[in-house]
Amino acid sequence: MTEPQPFDAIVIGAGAAGMMCAAVAGQRGRRVLLLDHNGEPGRKILISGGGRCNFTNIQTAPDRFLSANPHFAKSALSRYTPKDFLDLIAGYGIAWHEKTLGQLFCDGSAQQIVAMLISECESGGVVPGFGQPIRDVAHADGRFRVTTGAGVAEAPALVIATGGPSIPKLGATGFAYDLARHFGLKVVEPRPALVPLTLGPDDALFRDLAGVSAPVRAKAGKAAFDEAALFTHRGMSGPAILQISSYWRHGEQVAIDFLPQAESGWLTKAKRDHPRGTMRSLLARQLPDRLAEALAEKLALSGELANQKDAALAQAERRLGDWRFRPTGTEAFAKAEVTVGGISTAELSSQTMEAKKLPGLYAIGEAVDVTGWLGGYNFQWAWASAQAAARAL
Repeated sequence: MTEPQPFDAIVIGAGAAGMMCAAVAGQRGRRVLLLDHNGEPGRKILISGGGRCNFTNIQTAPDRFLSANPHFAKSALSRYTPKDFLDLIAGYGIAWHEKTLGQLFCDGSAQQIVAMLISECESGGVVPGFGQPIRDVAHADGRFRVTTGAGVAEAPALVIATGGPSIPKLGATGFAYDLARHFGLKVVEPRPALVPLTLGPDDALFRDLAGVSAPVRAKAGKAAFDEAALFTHRGMSGPAILQISSYWRHGEQVAIDFLPQAESGWLTKAKRDHPRGTMRSLLARQLPDRLAEALAEKLALSGELANQKDAALAQAERRLGDWRFRPTGTEAFAKAEVTVGGISTAELSSQTMEAKKLPGLYAIGEAVDVTGWLGGYNFQWAWASAQAAARAL
């Protein structure tokens, strides 16, 4: 192919954000090329939500997203809402259900979402270019030139939608950041988010409980989440831990409240009501046996409650409500669902996702320094940021 193929826009990355952006732009009459180095589009979508795709959250609000600029996501999120996406899937007859905390899942398979996005792209006449690694991206005279193994394409607009480096086994890389820096855009240091935490030998209490799960309140910094924690061979996981991992910084402590519903003074009250009970039996009423046994052993209050001093019980209560440990790290990008950090929002228009320094260059989805909570928020950001860019193309 000697002459570059002309397009109105080239979208690099055929994930949730890239496919949505290409489809909407195509349906607006733009000639769009959608590129991805993977041979199949939507690979992360297919494994999301246990294969059922937690495609949005009806409790979506800007305060459930992390970014160096907490206001950046407001515009896009307000203009494309969870209801808008529900209207889209309704047209495809995709059945869904709500789980806890506003999380929406397909009744069937995540493949339904991918098939819908492919159909939407086809409706917009989007030209697919899958299985084509990017060899070069250049910009001159107001046009972007992208070279792949299949040839060269040109367009006045280029959309970076390649996500972050989380889950590299699916082909995820830091390509978005390299491309952004190539064009002079700043990148907020990326780190794994929604990721299990690892523990050292000093926290063997937890590591000996692999497979045990319990509802807790997990805290890191100013963030706190009431959900389940799962103890693993390497440390801790489960929704509560994944949530706080986005806020946790290396070297900081994490605090666990094992009985977040307990009222103040509950242990001294239990001493009066059940004087012949033990710490282990008391905890076993509210927590899994193995966890109750481990905590009771660590608290070292042996014998009946009647024989314990009120001051010792008060101290045990405080510890159970604020059990601290210092993770050694995380299970890194290999196990991270998403990435915190990315292309700086200071470089982009919150209205259009277009780079301020370089007209025609856009960044959307996980590639941008906007990261949602666990539970469908990151998909909603993908849809909303893609719509914002597509309407501007």
